[in-house]
Parts: sequence; structure tokens; C-alpha cells
Amino acid sequence: MKLRQVASITAGYPFRGKLPEVAGSSVVVVQMRDISLTEGIHWRDCLGTELTGKREPDYLTPGDILVAARGSHNYAVHVDQALPASGKQAVAAPHFFVVRLTKKEILPAFMVWLLNQQPAQRYFEQNAEGTLAKSIRRSVLEEVPVVVPPLAKQQTIIAMANTLREEQRLIQQLITNGERMMMAIASDLYPAPSR
Repeated sequence: MKLRQVASITAGYPFRGKLPEVAGSSVVVVQMRDISLTEGIHWRDCLGTELTGKREPDYLTPGDILVAARGSHNYAVHVDQALPASGKQAVAAPHFFVVRLTKKEILPAFMVWLLNQQPAQRYFEQNAEGTLAKSIRRSVLEEVPVVVPPLAKQQTIIAMANTLREEQRLIQQLITNGERMMMAIASDLYPAPSR
């Protein structure tokens, strides 16, 4: 089946020109720099802004999926938590597509996992446009093949993916700690420069 059969897909909010920064705004914009594949959306880093476009804003809600429309990797990120308790609302920057699942039997976290896997990524690569700055059109995203296993299997896959992500985080922490230890040992070997 195709993604369009199980989800609605819209483009991010169409800002005109440069994104205006408005301190204390009740609206923030999620940009590519605010996203991490391992940690999701960094809400505290999102820019407060003013909606300058003519289109009525489609505010992000938990369960939405952001898919990067530009770049060499069309990754997906789950909007898995509400904005901080500040009462702010969020829109996606124009560089994203917002995927909203229409079928209850699909877990958003599973769809994010599926879109980030090699078969979907290969499909995006093969259908991307542009030479220097690659991008995918909405019609390409709509046609990406998706597989929907039973809920229990989706939950198992998500649990495995979360375990792997945590293992990768711990391994990275061990590597960082080891590098710090090696730097400290090297610093101890060299005498402090005399003045």
C-alpha cells in the first residue's frame, strides 16, 4: 500500500522570505536544525516567530510526523510530545512535509521507523530531484510503499528500535568518556609550560 492511503500529507507553513524572529511569541517554528533523529524535536531551540503567510496555520499535534523534504537524507521525526507547558503552538518550516496518519491501526512511532529504514530511503533517493540540493515532491512521499503489520508487531519493532537507540547512546557516551580519559593522560605526560 502507499502512504497516501493511510495518511494525509501537507507541506510545512509557507513563510514569505526569511523567518521572522519574534521574542515571546506564542508560535514557534520547527526547523531542520531543531531536529535530531535520536532525540526528536528540541523544543527549547525552536524559533519564536510570526506567521506571515496567507495560509491558515496547521499547528503540529502529538502523533504528527515531520519528513524532511530537502537534503541528502529524507528522515522522519515523530512529534511525540506536546510543546512545553508554555501554551505555545508550533508549525513546521517549509522544508518539511507534515504526515498525519488517518488509520488508527498504525502507530506513528512505527511509521517514523519505517520511513527511516533503507527501503524507504532508497525510494526517496531514486525519486529525488536536483543535483546539488536534493529534494522530494509531495507526490513522491505520497507514493512511498508502506507495510502495516499487526499492532503487536509494530510495538515489538518500536521497542527493539528504542533499545538499539539507547545502546547507541550509551556506546557513544563510553567513547566520549574514553577520549576524555586519553586526553587527561596525555596532558599529565606533558609538563606545564614554565613562565
